[in-house]
Amino acid sequence: MSPRSRFVLAAAAWCLAAVALVLPLVWLINNRDWGIGLMLVTPFVVYGLMRLGRALEGWARTTPPPGHEGSRD
Repeated sequence: MSPRSRFVLAAAAWCLAAVALVLPLVWLINNRDWGIGLMLVTPFVVYGLMRLGRALEGWARTTPPPGHEGSRD
């Protein structure tokens, strides 16, 4: 897998995770009376998304070992 495709895959995975977490959270905060209590959860969701982004970036930047089938050495 090329580094470019790994980066695109990592970015797409992060975007899907962000939409899957943030969209319901925002909807609940906006439409439920008890939703304002979810504002206490929001910093943890944002922190988790930041950690996920860093982990996916690390995965996208890794290079295959020299004996790997896809390497050109």
